[in-house]
Amino acid sequence: MEVAQAAVSAAAVLEAEVEDQHRTPSPDLEDGEITVDATVSQPDYSYHLPWPQFRFDLPPRRVYHFYNQFRSGAKSSPPGNSFLKGAKWSPDGSCFLTSADDDTLRLFYLPSDVASGSVVPDAQVDGEDSFASSLTVSEGESVYDFCWYPYMSVSGGYLSSGVQICSFRWILMPEMCCDDKFSVDVVSDPTTCVFATTTRDHPIHLWDASSGHLRGTYRAYDAVDEITAALSVAFNASGTKLFAGYNKCLRVFDVHRPGRDFEHHPTLKGDDGISGIISSIAFSPTHNGLLAVGSYCQATAIFTEDNMELLFVLHGQQGGVTQVQFSKDGNFLYTGGRKDPYILCWDVRNTAGVLYKLYRSSESTNQRISFDIEPCGRHLGTGGQDGLVHLYDLQTGQWVSGFQAAHDTINGFSFHPSLCLAVTSSGNRRFSMPESFEGNFELKGDENCVSVWQFSSASAVESTTVVNDEELEQLKDM
Repeated sequence: MEVAQAAVSAAAVLEAEVEDQHRTPSPDLEDGEITVDATVSQPDYSYHLPWPQFRFDLPPRRVYHFYNQFRSGAKSSPPGNSFLKGAKWSPDGSCFLTSADDDTLRLFYLPSDVASGSVVPDAQVDGEDSFASSLTVSEGESVYDFCWYPYMSVSGGYLSSGVQICSFRWILMPEMCCDDKFSVDVVSDPTTCVFATTTRDHPIHLWDASSGHLRGTYRAYDAVDEITAALSVAFNASGTKLFAGYNKCLRVFDVHRPGRDFEHHPTLKGDDGISGIISSIAFSPTHNGLLAVGSYCQATAIFTEDNMELLFVLHGQQGGVTQVQFSKDGNFLYTGGRKDPYILCWDVRNTAGVLYKLYRSSESTNQRISFDIEPCGRHLGTGGQDGLVHLYDLQTGQWVSGFQAAHDTINGFSFHPSLCLAVTSSGNRRFSMPESFEGNFELKGDENCVSVWQFSSASAVESTTVVNDEELEQLKDM
């Protein structure tokens, strides 16, 4: 116990030092309270870094493509119909992780050629897969959600914010703590290479992304002492706690203490809060202590992480909330819902109403359709059931560009944390046809597939991570 507490204290101290040196300062806090008042002058979260500038006026190139590996799922019906559910880049950008309907997660490492800037030929849609997955993890049941450990680092490098990747090995492995625990090494550190998954009727699993071995389990039990599955999972910004969403509550686990010990926090107290299944969790990237949770009751709540104090409840989604994500400066929140054609933008400092809406085609699908914000925070990309990826300017709320990524639902979209790349996943459930059906059920190469896209880049220019107040103030009057 003392070692574990020392590990967390060490991580907190180092995290504070890294923040002081590299991160934008959070708002001043007094007595543990967070002031969210739009009438008060807010700190400037802008930071200028040499980002590769995306050129969305030119169509992206499909540099890698995968579909054959998702046609062999024995659990799918009809056979071979192992449609994708999502794809996410690792925090260090070395690989991406996919989830499919065959209850399997696949890990693909990014080849060094595209990362080094070499010219990569366009991938063939109906040809062989660009390369095989490096790792497969088979779960026992349907995968509800998965997430990366925020300080995951295969090798020394740089985070999307330009901060050099450090090895926080004592957070996950407290027994490795030593006297020189504040030393930083930027070489390969497999102890940080983990991701968490939650599946039906199973506890939360922490998987080793290097070996595929199970690192630990985090178990929650219901009133009759049976394991209950989480519907959503997310690490907090410091990586010391794992938050899990259940029906009308959140459970918080210490990452370095697998087992059944957790903190229980109801999301509904009396008439305050939100009910329903907690389907999505997101933390503010500026370390200001804000936590957003979405539920299937079509509402989103914002809490303080330290004491789970309820700050706001946001209503406006037409369907159950399936994703919440903060802007890079932490001042805005984006929410998306099931069978809801709009992503909503909220100003967390003034939540009187929706700031603007971003359209995507999702009116007739029950799937989660994910969106993502590029590393510099200027643009948002989202998939849709029409196979298109739409890109929006977050400073104006206007559509910028779009491209055809597949010929079925784009359910996963994720920007690379530091390169002009994005990954898409597509697919939807198809049902067996009667023997009398004369149509062709064979899937094409651009259905139930994963693609890596390379965007054109003007140059490494000074970009800002702001959707600032002056440029968005006019939107409130629209």
